[in-house]
Amino acid sequence: MNPIVEAEKITFCYPTDEENPNAKQNIPVFENLTLTIEKGSFIAILGHNGSGKSTFAKHINAILIPESGKIFVDGMNTAEEENLFSIRQKAGMVFQNPDNQIVATIVEEDVAFAPENLGVPPAEIRKRVDEALHAVNMYDYRNHAPSQLSGGQKQRVAIAGVIAMQPECLILDEPTAMLDPQGRQEVMQTIQKLNHEKNMTVILITHYMEEAALADRVIVMDNGKIIFDNVPEKVFSHVEEMKALGLDVPQVTELAWELQKAGYSVSTEIITEKNCIQALEKLLSGERRGNDDS
Repeated sequence: MNPIVEAEKITFCYPTDEENPNAKQNIPVFENLTLTIEKGSFIAILGHNGSGKSTFAKHINAILIPESGKIFVDGMNTAEEENLFSIRQKAGMVFQNPDNQIVATIVEEDVAFAPENLGVPPAEIRKRVDEALHAVNMYDYRNHAPSQLSGGQKQRVAIAGVIAMQPECLILDEPTAMLDPQGRQEVMQTIQKLNHEKNMTVILITHYMEEAALADRVIVMDNGKIIFDNVPEKVFSHVEEMKALGLDVPQVTELAWELQKAGYSVSTEIITEKNCIQALEKLLSGERRGNDDS
């Protein structure tokens, strides 16, 4: 085991809102939460609003600090202030709205912004910017204004800006929520490429089950607790439990589940269209043989 993130019995509450005394405050978002994420893995975290997934992500980047327990990023305690700079270089975060992360009027200047602030030498900045833009397939747009780009292209520029800091871990908090299907596909292809080719650890928070199905491991949270933690096939096979949590499953998984309920021998551990087609072909082939025998 070679962990990049280790959360040890962490507890966190948001502070009391004095202007809104009726708001739910001082109730732990999570309590005694323990979780380890390995280097080079692709993790998807699921949960309805308020489940604690985004709060946990902010703990990895040391935006939030646990009230009790400890969280380590590559062995560094996030509660120790002297580690803050190194932790945020090690674990870069991409948020839902790319417009909130883009600060320059030219794409390559925006990608260069973080390395410049880190004091990286100009020649190294040039190299990092070019590599980051190539990594997200946005090099040809390096001299464009971000305002001229599509939503998916803007999000890829935001990811490039984080990559230019050369993090080992990329945390993405619903990065495709504001994008159309084409933009979502572009961003997910970029994430998979970074994970597979650069061995970058990816922690993806998403509401899209088809995106989560691409991960190596899926973690489902509810009320600050981990309900499921396994490979996607195993997690999504719990169709009824997922629906009870207010979550969906991939459409092909739900189709398999409906067929199983109707009495057909189909596994609910199907998460891809390819596997679904194979299962349906096998099912239809068996029925044809049965009809021929009669």
